[in-house]
Amino acid sequence: MVAQVIIRNLDDATVAAWKARAAANGNSLEQELRNLLVSGAKPTPAERYARAVQISELSPPITDVDFEELVRRDRERWHW
Repeated sequence: MVAQVIIRNLDDATVAAWKARAAANGNSLEQELRNLLVSGAKPTPAERYARAVQISELSPPITDVDFEELVRRDRERWHW
């Protein structure tokens, strides 16, 4: 589904500035504003980090694994 958004009551100077920016970027006004809305909807690095922390907190911490031993065994297994 593709949505449409109507923004009312923008002053002429604002619209003119966005038209100029769009033209400078080789875009229509509609495409320039679409690009702005799409990029603004993406999560920020801080938001992505916060979500990763939330996800990691869903699992208990791994404390009883000797990771060095696992790497050592893996290297020995694949040693030609």
